[in-house]
Parts: sequence; structure tokens; C-alpha cells
Amino acid sequence: MTKVLAALHALPHGLAVGVARSVVDDARARLEAGETVTEESVLADASRRALEIGRSLLQPVVNATGVIVHTNLGRAPLGSAPLAAVAEVAAGYSNLEFRLDRGTRGSRQEHAGALLARACGAEAALVVNNNAAAVLLVLAALARGREVIVSRGELVEIGGGFRVPDVMAESGARLVEVGTTNRTRRADYERGLSADTALILRVHASNYRMIGFVESAPVAELAAVGPPVVVDIGSGLLDETTPWLAERPSWLRDEPGARQCLDAGAALVTFSGDKLLGGPQAGVIAGRADLVAAVARHPLARAVRADKMALAALQSVALAYLAGDGDAIPLWRMAATPLAALRERAEAMAGRIPGAKVVDTEAVAGGGSLPGLTIPSCGLSVEVADADAALTRLRTLGIVARVDAGAIVCDLRTVDPSDDPRLAAGLASLAP
Repeated sequence: MTKVLAALHALPHGLAVGVARSVVDDARARLEAGETVTEESVLADASRRALEIGRSLLQPVVNATGVIVHTNLGRAPLGSAPLAAVAEVAAGYSNLEFRLDRGTRGSRQEHAGALLARACGAEAALVVNNNAAAVLLVLAALARGREVIVSRGELVEIGGGFRVPDVMAESGARLVEVGTTNRTRRADYERGLSADTALILRVHASNYRMIGFVESAPVAELAAVGPPVVVDIGSGLLDETTPWLAERPSWLRDEPGARQCLDAGAALVTFSGDKLLGGPQAGVIAGRADLVAAVARHPLARAVRADKMALAALQSVALAYLAGDGDAIPLWRMAATPLAALRERAEAMAGRIPGAKVVDTEAVAGGGSLPGLTIPSCGLSVEVADADAALTRLRTLGIVARVDAGAIVCDLRTVDPSDDPRLAAGLASLAP
């Protein structure tokens, strides 16, 4: 009875009453059907339903999967500075669309957008609610009713079944496919030109990798073709040289940077805020000031604009980049943690967990970024009799792990050191 009351009391009164009523109604229906119903079974049903509701609510978890930008687990975690900025701005009023120096109406793009533009070397930048919205808005504002040239090898599908041709159709632009799946040259784009061409769209294949007999025209060559070039880099790497890190990670070798695309002649770049940028969910459109302004004036811009909390967090993240402080961004802090440090943590935890072994692992960037590339990592492995049951047990404790060869494996690269005691206790609870 005590456990049932605790489970119900953990819910708001309205939800708890709803659970109690549904349990009683179901018990009454079973009695009327001639089934045997006991007090214990009713209480157990109430406890189960209350706990299921509690587990379904949005809550923090320990990500021990080794996937840094885990889409299902909220993508990139935010650091203390962005969270503090959100709390400070959202708790009261702010100058979201007000110029304090002039006492006049301002723009919500004058804060995070301006800083992100500076961070990637753009003339201007516009922040919307995600990168799919960024691409849709650019196409609708600059190419509705006109043609957009895209390589056949870049007509990709991203998470959730969203496809580039579908996004283009919704924008009102007309798709012109050029080249072949594996090879598209500058001459292919030139042959696709017409008086109705509005843009050339370059889409980075961020969620798959094509190797072998392949070729694609560099941005600099496309910029010389004529129409403005829009590059959807997707992942949000601001600068290929990663000046915010002491050393550029080798696993970033094929990832395009926003700064380099603009330097090569792209008119606009679009990218996510919550992938390799390491910020909140957002989409960024950066590049030529006249084009950014035209996009911002489109009616759809209001429908997809970012809210004050996302902008506050992005502003903090942008300031960290401008300060060259990669350690302030959890994504880069996790990605750059030395293997020796991870091994030291794993060894310290293994001594407190029955049957635990320190193992070498391979982490990944995740979030549809850097397909096929892994990051050397380290973690813990625990042999269990029933891997599915063990995973379920860990999930009830708010811990998400993976299975390898029948054993539970926890990659420490994606576990904050402050969560090590929680992870160790969870793994220890798996002991028979």
C-alpha cells in the first residue's frame, strides 16, 4: 500500500485521480465479467500505471551509449552558462525585440544571430527553430516558383522520413536534378542552368557516406557558375580548423565548416544549432546580408522563428565560440576528453561493480553527422544472464546503455563525470 501511495503522490493530483478511477473501473469490469479480483492486484495495477506515467514524462537520463549527439536522448547537452542564460532571460522580461540604446523596437536576430554571423565569418545570420525550417524558408523566400539545381547524389532523406525533394516541393521551388548519383561535375550544373534558375543547392550528405568512384564539384566551382549557392552543411561545424580546441580531432576530417563554405563563395549556409554546434534545437541561416534580409522578410519566417529561450542559449554558445572556449560546450568537452582520463574513471568504477570489466569502445558523433567515423573511447562491460531485462532495469533508473555480445556496455565518453556514482550504482544493481 505504501508503494502505491508513493507512486500516486509523485503525480499531480489530477493525474493520480485519473489513474485511480481507471484502475477501479477496470477492476469493476473484470468482476462483472466473472473474473477474480483481489485487493493486491488492484493496488499493483495502480502502482504500475502511476510508474508508467512517471517514466513517460520528460526527464534527465544518463547517456551511456557512446552516441554524443543522440537524437532520441535530446541531442547535444547544454552547459551551465547557456542554462543560466535561459533561466535569467526566461524568468522575467528581456530586450528580445527592444533596443536599449535607442528605446525603440528591435529584432530578435540582433543578439544570437549577429554573434553566430561573426563566429562563422558571415555578413548576417538568422535563427529559426530547426535546420529543416531553415532550408524550407530559404527556398520559399528565394526560389518559390523558380528552379533550384541539386545534384542527384544529394537528394538525401534525413531523420523522420523528410526528403530534400519533399521539402523543395513544399517551398514552391522546382527541383532540377543534375549529374548522377555518384558523380556530379561543374559542367552538369552549367547544363542545368536556365533563365528561371534561382539557386544552386548543395546538400552535405551528413548521414551516409559514399566511397569509390565518386566526384562532386567544390563550392568554389559552383559559385562561379552564376546563381547564388546555398550550402546545407547540416551538422553545424562553424569552422573546420576548430580554433576553440587545442587540437583538431581527426574524425572531423571530411566535415565541412560554415566559414570555409562562405569563404569559398557560398551565398548562404544553413546548419543545426543542436548538432556539432552544441547548442539548443535551432536552425541557422548565415551569409550575404541582402539574402538573409530577404529571407527574414518572408511571411514564413514568423512561423518558424526561434523563441527567447533558444536564442538565449544560442547567444551563450556563440560567446563561448568567440572566446575560443571549447571546454564550455559539453559536446566538445566530451569529444575531446583524453582516452586516458576515460580509462581512469572506468577503472575507478569497476572496483565497485560486481563482474565489471574495463573495455575499449568506439563512440560516434551521432545526430546524422560523420557517418562511419568513430572516436576511440573507453567504458565498462558487465556480463548478464538476460541482456534485455538488464537494459529494462537500467532504463527504470534513468540509464540508457547498449548491448555487445550479450553484455551490457556503458561508454563513458557520453557520461558526465558527475553521473559516475549513479551509473555505478545502476550497474551494481544488475548483480544476481
